[in-house]
Amino acid sequence: MQTTESLKRRMKSAGDLLSVVKTMKALAAVSIRQYQRAVDSLRDYNRTVEMGLQIVLKERMGATMRRKNTKIKRLGVIVFGSDQGLCGQLNEQISVFMLDYVKNSGVKKENRKVLSVGARVSDYVEDSGQPVDELMSTPSSTAGITSLVQEIIMVIDEWHFRNNIDHFLLFYNEYVTGATYHPHMLQLLPVNIDWLTEIAKKKWDSKSLPIFRMDGDQIFSSLIREYLFVSLYRAFAESLASENASRLASMQNAEKNIEEQLVDLHVQFHRTRQMTITEELLDIVAGFEALQEQTG
Repeated sequence: MQTTESLKRRMKSAGDLLSVVKTMKALAAVSIRQYQRAVDSLRDYNRTVEMGLQIVLKERMGATMRRKNTKIKRLGVIVFGSDQGLCGQLNEQISVFMLDYVKNSGVKKENRKVLSVGARVSDYVEDSGQPVDELMSTPSSTAGITSLVQEIIMVIDEWHFRNNIDHFLLFYNEYVTGATYHPHMLQLLPVNIDWLTEIAKKKWDSKSLPIFRMDGDQIFSSLIREYLFVSLYRAFAESLASENASRLASMQNAEKNIEEQLVDLHVQFHRTRQMTITEELLDIVAGFEALQEQTG
């Protein structure tokens, strides 16, 4: 049976742990909002890129549409996870989702190259037998996203020219709301023809169409590079928001469990304390009776 002192120590440890969990829960909630604001800020930027593509495509849509869909022989995969733990099934879910998709694509394992953002998701991928060719750390805030996006674009260029990889897929968890997220896949390259067609067919908001003097191929290439930046930045922000959403859910469960444990410990403490007091009173009464018998 535990003593009141040992129960006090357990109650103090549980209380300290509860304080840490509440702090982590608050930080996760703040981080979610930070990354959601980053996603929201991309909308206007993305709209500007789409408007530029809309004008360029009106003149070169025929040439773009003539590009044939070819069978995927080599595949570049970029999967986003986390470096830190305490985020539930986030890494396992996105790695399983990615591995199932690439296996169904028909591309042989030796013709796939994988870039992992986050050491923990990399472990899941490699444990499945799929080698990871590049590993990057996740940023600690939105300030670190831009430099990592630029690094990934450099890796894409290298894989394209050195390994003849033309197809690139992004796999990341997309934040929904609260502590909810779901796995998401985006075909980064080649750019989705249906998406370009939809942009080209949109009605221009103004009566006057803008004109451009740059070479059409050059401006189209520049706009596609901006599209890559927006897509990768969004993947980072969504994945980081999802990571913190998963951590928030984990901390909420931990908080509930600790609070329940504290209730049980308080009950045990009061019961043990009452039993100790009762035993002490019985000892006093027994001692008093024994003393009376000796003096009687």
